[in-house]
Amino acid sequence: MPTWDFDTPGSVRLDLEIPAGRVEIDTMPGETTRVELEALTPEAEDLVADARVEGLERGEVHEIRVLVAQPRGWFISIGRGPEIRLHVTCPRGASAYVRTKSADVVARGEFQEVDVKTASGDVNVGEVAADARVKTASGDVSLDTVGGRTRIQTASGDVAIQRSDGDVTVQLVSGDVWIRDAGASVHANTVSGDQRIEAVMEGVIEAHSVSGDVLIGVRRGSRVYVDANTISGSTSSELELGDAPSPEAKSDDEGPLVEVRAKTVSGDVTITRAPAPAQLPAS
Repeated sequence: MPTWDFDTPGSVRLDLEIPAGRVEIDTMPGETTRVELEALTPEAEDLVADARVEGLERGEVHEIRVLVAQPRGWFISIGRGPEIRLHVTCPRGASAYVRTKSADVVARGEFQEVDVKTASGDVNVGEVAADARVKTASGDVSLDTVGGRTRIQTASGDVAIQRSDGDVTVQLVSGDVWIRDAGASVHANTVSGDQRIEAVMEGVIEAHSVSGDVLIGVRRGSRVYVDANTISGSTSSELELGDAPSPEAKSDDEGPLVEVRAKTVSGDVTITRAPAPAQLPAS
């Protein structure tokens, strides 16, 4: 299994591209980046041998490029074909840009920015300090925490986000959306997938679906303005009428405002009260 080691103190940018298989990225303490390529099928051995792996310095940024070319005359739909395992170990805070046809992508640890495009692979990412962007056709997407903006596009894959501090934009066809804790606005569009946003504190929550159900939990301490519409589904809310002030209310004493704008054709819309975030004990 060929390996490459690069001295990468400071900022690290990963540009990774393989046709199929699995991409694994682990961030660890240190200033070294290691790249490992492994052929998982006999058809991939020549591709690994011809892979281009290089390290470049652009100012204070160390760029690591890995390119495994797509074989000519081979199509994903007619067989298993060449599959490759790409494993990268790099310093914490690296930015990762991954392009693949059908490889799964697993990024563990702490990243500055993540941008992934894949046709049918699943994507799992740990902590992202800035923005996270994922585009896939049928893969599932799972993100732990994102400090900046989150943009996700998938056709039939599910989306799960543990914590988002910035705005979230999600577009799906038949996949489900689950966000445990949203710190800002959320814009979600699905056709038949359900949407479950368990806790929001402030911002605009736009949830549009055709046949999927929508559930939105609003943190205690937040005001809420609700505009919910469904044609054949049902709407319900745990919030009392006093919980929905007019949009013109601007008193600083009333807490942050959550604007819920939910629309479905046949899906149900449910508004609930989420518990207030846990407070750390005083030191």
